[in-house]
Amino acid sequence: MMLTKFFSFFNLPNGFWRKLALLSFSIFFISAGIDHFTNKEFYLSIMPPAFPLHLEAVYLSGFFEVLGGLGLLIPRFRKIAALGLFALLIAVYPANIYMALYPEAFPQYSINLLYFRLFLQFIAFYWAYSLSTTRFNPQ
Repeated sequence: MMLTKFFSFFNLPNGFWRKLALLSFSIFFISAGIDHFTNKEFYLSIMPPAFPLHLEAVYLSGFFEVLGGLGLLIPRFRKIAALGLFALLIAVYPANIYMALYPEAFPQYSINLLYFRLFLQFIAFYWAYSLSTTRFNPQ
């Protein structure tokens, strides 16, 4: 009974895989956002040099990742949170491109992994957009 009320508060989508996708994306972004504050040196290192306000951008993107991840859990904000995360993923994509174009600056990662991350970002774009649709926002 108590567990049913707990899950009804979140108004999770129908189906196990949709619930798993929503909760996984939420946990991923909350964790990644927190990591921006605890591991800022990494995020600063992947900022393209031409971009201004590196530290501010790291903190701002981390804040919005946490906010978006939490927003996915609140039915009223789920759609806007998903679209906000979609926009954020587009905004941070230049950092992934920078890493792939300058692999010598990141010797700890293989060039294949850096290019694979570029591909994975498109899956994340699709996933974020999907979470804004009615399939993930039951009324």
